Amino acid sequence: MKIRISTASLMTASLIFAGIAVAAVGIGKMVWNAETRELRARLDAARRPITSKTVDFNTLAALPLPVHRFFRAVLKDGQPIVTGAHVKHQGMFNMSESGEKWYPFISDQRVVTQRPGFDWDARIEVMPGLNVHVHDAYVAGDGILHASLLGLFTVAHLHGNSEVAKGELMRFFAEAAWYPTALLPSQGVRWHAVDENSAAATLEDGDTKLTMLFTFTEAGLIDTVRAEARGRAVEGTIIPTPWQGRFWNYTQRAGMTIPLDGEVIWLLPDGPKPYWRGHIDEIVYEFAQ
Repeated sequence: MKIRISTASLMTASLIFAGIAVAAVGIGKMVWNAETRELRARLDAARRPITSKTVDFNTLAALPLPVHRFFRAVLKDGQPIVTGAHVKHQGMFNMSESGEKWYPFISDQRVVTQRPGFDWDARIEVMPGLNVHVHDAYVAGDGILHASLLGLFTVAHLHGNSEVAKGELMRFFAEAAWYPTALLPSQGVRWHAVDENSAAATLEDGDTKLTMLFTFTEAGLIDTVRAEARGRAVEGTIIPTPWQGRFWNYTQRAGMTIPLDGEVIWLLPDGPKPYWRGHIDEIVYEFAQ
């Protein structure tokens, strides 16, 4: 018996499939945007007032020399403290735990500096028309990693774990190169001397406390930020792993000197494994008033 499928039937099926795909993308976008709004509402609800509202170079004299040089290189005396930022990135993300599978991404990130927190809302294009949506966030002391195909089908969801929270606070701390007033002692950061080109910085938020190593260029700018043990997800298990952020392409934004390019790396026994490379397309600040 021969089954004949007409051209009209094929066209009808194709139109139905296309309609379902378009509907899925639209529904996924609505669901994902609702989650974004909820996370950012929580960020704002957890905000604390800024007590020291301007940069005071007179308070920097006791800091380690490379830290003192850094603040004088990137800030101006008397300028207002950053209370928040809205950042747009583009770049490449490696989605393989062991190999090299780089995909382009765009992202929209909301940051608040007190209480420290952020939400990185990204679209990673794994093939034309097919995106993995990612929320990487630290909100009111909770670390969150949620990845979802089309914004509908969850492929990873980590939160409510102290190691996840610590890892996300590490990200906030490293990325303070973009909002450098957050690294001032007046904002709760404690600096400890290491050598002429580096210093350790300690940050506490609630029950989470961490110390990271900052290294500086000869010009006094942040070169790298390193943690000896950040939680790395491997086959669903969190494994403490050395981790590093690296920054370059410094320029002026809103009176501050910040890096526009960065790379994030896992420092594995068999060599460094970069997994995020990004460029800031736009950054808009909020300042204490």
